[in-house]
Amino acid sequence: MKLNYFSRGFVSMLLLLLCSQLLFAQVTVMNTRCENLANPIGLDIAAPRFSWQLKGKDRDILQTAYEIEVFTGSPKGAKAWTSGKVNSDSSVFVSYKGENLKSGTRYFWHVRVWDNKGKMSKWSEFANWHTGLFEASDWKAKWIGGVADSSSDQPSPLLRKEFQTAKKIRSAIAYITAKGMYEAKVNGTRVGDAYLSPGWTSYNKRLQYQVYDITDMLRQGQNAIAVTLGNGWYRGNIGFQGQRNYYGKDIGLLFQLDITYTDGSKASVISDESWKTSTGRIRSSEIYHGETIDNRLDQKGWELVGFDDAGWKPAISALPYEHALVATLNEPIRKKEEFKPAKMITTPSGEKIIDFGQNMVGWVKVKVRGNKGDSIKIYHAEILDKAGNFYTTNLRAARQENIYILGGDDEEIFEPHFTFQGFRYIRIEGYPGEIKPENFTAITLYSDMKPTGEFTSSNALINQLQHNIQWGQRGNFLDVPTDCPQRDERLGWTGDAQVFYRTASFNFGVNNFFSKWLKDLALDQLDNGSVPFVIPNVLGKDASGSAGWADAATIIPWQNYLAYGDKKTLSEQYASMEKWVGFMSANSKDDLWNKGFHFGDWLFYRPDDDNDGRSAITDKYLIAQCFYANSTQLVINAASVLGKSADVEKYTALLNKIKAAFNREYVTPSGRLVSSSQTAYVLALHFDMLPEGIRQQAADRLSENISNYGDHLTTGFLGTPYLCHVLTRFGKTEQAFKLLMQESYPSWLYPVKMGATTIWERWDGQKPDSSFQTPGMNSFNHYAYGAIGDWMYRTIAGLDTEEGFAGYKKISIKPHIGGGLSHAKAVLQTNYGQLSSEWKIDANGTTYNFEIPANTSATVYLPEAPGDKIFENGKPLSASRIKVNSSEGGRTGLVLGSGIYNLTVIK
Repeated sequence: MKLNYFSRGFVSMLLLLLCSQLLFAQVTVMNTRCENLANPIGLDIAAPRFSWQLKGKDRDILQTAYEIEVFTGSPKGAKAWTSGKVNSDSSVFVSYKGENLKSGTRYFWHVRVWDNKGKMSKWSEFANWHTGLFEASDWKAKWIGGVADSSSDQPSPLLRKEFQTAKKIRSAIAYITAKGMYEAKVNGTRVGDAYLSPGWTSYNKRLQYQVYDITDMLRQGQNAIAVTLGNGWYRGNIGFQGQRNYYGKDIGLLFQLDITYTDGSKASVISDESWKTSTGRIRSSEIYHGETIDNRLDQKGWELVGFDDAGWKPAISALPYEHALVATLNEPIRKKEEFKPAKMITTPSGEKIIDFGQNMVGWVKVKVRGNKGDSIKIYHAEILDKAGNFYTTNLRAARQENIYILGGDDEEIFEPHFTFQGFRYIRIEGYPGEIKPENFTAITLYSDMKPTGEFTSSNALINQLQHNIQWGQRGNFLDVPTDCPQRDERLGWTGDAQVFYRTASFNFGVNNFFSKWLKDLALDQLDNGSVPFVIPNVLGKDASGSAGWADAATIIPWQNYLAYGDKKTLSEQYASMEKWVGFMSANSKDDLWNKGFHFGDWLFYRPDDDNDGRSAITDKYLIAQCFYANSTQLVINAASVLGKSADVEKYTALLNKIKAAFNREYVTPSGRLVSSSQTAYVLALHFDMLPEGIRQQAADRLSENISNYGDHLTTGFLGTPYLCHVLTRFGKTEQAFKLLMQESYPSWLYPVKMGATTIWERWDGQKPDSSFQTPGMNSFNHYAYGAIGDWMYRTIAGLDTEEGFAGYKKISIKPHIGGGLSHAKAVLQTNYGQLSSEWKIDANGTTYNFEIPANTSATVYLPEAPGDKIFENGKPLSASRIKVNSSEGGRTGLVLGSGIYNLTVIK
């Protein structure tokens, strides 16, 4: 009987297992995100968007339907929305469509899917998001300021408040922002891990706030809140014109803590005049100039309960902020990598120098023992001069100097709070005792973008170039896409941002980063549609309207859509895109835009002693007309995606007129451009300015120009991003490889050979004899020329979106072999999962490895044909289920569903 009972149980279990396998897909839902973020806190978006990824063992996995459930307060709370089963393959940016969301509330959600075999997955694990404050009336807090100080150094105000919690706490959510910057502590523990908060927006239009769950930081009974303020971008020096107080003279705090007790009752602690204020150890803080910290003035224990603040003054009631308070959607600035000294140096002039081996952005943490009043000065530089001495002339007015004055304790640790430096080297003065490497740690700071891409090859110099591109992006993506992180500038130059955008989107997840910045671009755009040179705009209304710079208004929203399939940002920016095209139209005569100030092809090739006309000068109005056409085309593209058919018709007619005007003005009857530079031909070809019948001869002229310069580029900021793409498009990929592999000036690898660890602002920032270019503008961390990374990902490895599709839902992989490379590989984390392309050449042939994410498909265009030479996992392709498209352009097209593929082409 026992055996029979066991047998029946075993059979039942097998039946249940079989039913489960029949019912559920062999697909797992993973990496759930809300607005590109994992479990975000503080979203003030009424209809947030959900994304997820699928994972399974089989190939060709596709989603055919999904179901989402959303619950209020907890996974067992009231249901706020259920989508029901929706027949759709959408797994990215699926919008919430439930009841109106409430301010300051946590929502939980999960999703399940059906695959293309008709099977249903299990529910994903619960994810959550917490809403911000939707209404201005949700803010109970008042703006307060610190004690007034008339000194020019402006010590950082300290603000504190003690309060009582009498009952057990269920949740405690803090909403914080500042005019300036802030660091907050609760009971002595730092709130969050973000730095330089609340970040930089167009403060005269909107200000971000941050939201923190500090439930675990509070205790039942007495608690203390402590906040330190800094000048930041709001009140400190900003721009290269010596401006101060650009947004206001007074910094201030807005703080609101909403507490919910376990019995359901609620309480709030807010910033108001009951807070106390004083100053402490931070005596000055400036973004450009650094920070001075005097530990003799440290008010020990001021962040804790029980501190005697009888001598402190009441906080000052500050003027309210009159513009929009918005929640933070983009990733905050955080501490990232740490570097220990790579080399200790005594320079020829006797200076004590530490080399950290990498040009970076952040600061140095210092450990020290000494006497009270000892003063240490830390200076920062990117490079050493020809003689090996510390070089800071290129910093212009920025001091980049941190001063630490000892309080006389046993061991003291110093690091800044409200500044950042661009550096590889530091010079140390006044350090008591021996300078030991273990007492210095360099810490990087940048927006905490998720790393998404990597490119590697068989060429060590190209790999270092990729390293330099990524480190240039790290250092300059500090809440806004800055032009440089070291001198008295550090501004969001629009031209730099647009030329680098596509490369940026390969290296890191920049969707939220740029969506935030684009909102400020639209807000700072002038009424006439002109776009400022820098965003946020601190240069004034007259600094606007340059071709190739202002076109960030159209180029970045469209490329953001291509990279991520983000139709919402495209829609939000559409009015701005139209306004910019409208400005160009209003300033054109007979459809020719040939007036106004333009930067032109910034920092193009200009030899020092140009007595034979070798400078690669391109007519600025020719450039302007090309960008006028391109921006009009991008408005057409956006209008088509957004279903604005009337606009498609309107702007198509305009585009035809713009191109006709270009050909009348700038093209000779024989098809030669009036400017014979590389940039002129690159822009005319890349933006399809020429009639189709004369494009190839123009490409041949471009190729001849490159050969005449000894296979060197001569392009500046505007021509460089498209140069290799144009060569590839017109059958000259090997020449593009020659440019990439060129090691002498001007080239991408010249700075690498000179020891660069980031991208330089100029092709010859340091000349072959180790002297420097003009110090008035010579940054050694300036990402614009890193735009070649786009060609490396999209052409060498071949990763791209299929034409007509966005966000890698349908993928094109068209690798190009050349340049003497025997191996290349690119990996990209898309919204659907990991995508990769790799090729290797050996004596037997070429091996390709591809990974295609679930819920996508790819067409791979192999440079070899015919198909009978192609094998998959050692078997003839004919024995596989891979579909072969007809060969075109000497390539074999293969249609791949999701999965991992190993293909070999035998010579």
